[in-house]
Amino acid sequence: MRTVSAPSDVRASVAAARSRGRTIGFVPTMGALHAGHTSLIEEARAQGHYVVVSIFVNPMQFNDPRDLAAYPRTNAPDENLCSSAGVDLLWRPTVDDIYPTGFDTSVEPGLLASVLEGEHRPGHFRGVATVVLKLFNVVAPDVAFFGRKDFQQLAVLKRMVHDLAVPVDIVGCPTIRESDGLAMSSRNMKLSFAARQSAVALSRALHAVVEELRNGRNAVEARAIGVAALSIVGGVELEYLEVVDRDTLAPVAGDNPVNAVVVVAATVDGVRLIDNLEVDDIPQHHPGGRIR
Repeated sequence: MRTVSAPSDVRASVAAARSRGRTIGFVPTMGALHAGHTSLIEEARAQGHYVVVSIFVNPMQFNDPRDLAAYPRTNAPDENLCSSAGVDLLWRPTVDDIYPTGFDTSVEPGLLASVLEGEHRPGHFRGVATVVLKLFNVVAPDVAFFGRKDFQQLAVLKRMVHDLAVPVDIVGCPTIRESDGLAMSSRNMKLSFAARQSAVALSRALHAVVEELRNGRNAVEARAIGVAALSIVGGVELEYLEVVDRDTLAPVAGDNPVNAVVVVAATVDGVRLIDNLEVDDIPQHHPGGRIR
């Protein structure tokens, strides 16, 4: 595995790989890597690509400076994970590499970015779209891999590459979960033991809402059950729990919703977590359990 910082070194390595007939698979990350990231790398390798991973904690997507300062940074373990997973090129740009002096351009996503996370984190998706487009321009990947845990981010980025004719295929990979159902996240390492026990209520609430939908409840009633269940869990401050259309992210209200996903965001003992579950995607071996 080669590790570089300068964009020119990335371009040179990618060009050399292409000269050998390789296609480029790209996994953009913000570090604090875990098994969810490993699954993205494994998918890129399984497809036969020359695998590039970037690690960059993007200041432009944090609307709260305290959140940026507190974001976990685990440099040595991240490099070890990438090396063990078979990454070909690890790109660790500096802030100046991405946002040099005088940088004054951004990507403004549309309606998909204005709801849910966009409502609660103003400017977040502007930062995400801008940095991802810049990373794409440097790496020039054939395929980029993202986790479906960040469902709205995936939708925003797919819309961006479509609208701006960016020649990259975006692949959404399944959410990787802990044995009790909690979605793996870099933020999980900030949870205390007690908060970790409360956090699993998010995935259980999603599962409960989807089960209610499958059993014939309409979306409004099913959502209310999930909200009520989370309201009694200690340490959980709910920001939103919604049943939305997978393509438009518009709220779904009727009976027998199709093409729907249940999304949730909450702060658990000061740590903000998100998760989602598609109505037709209940894990076969979900740990279940009552919401406490």
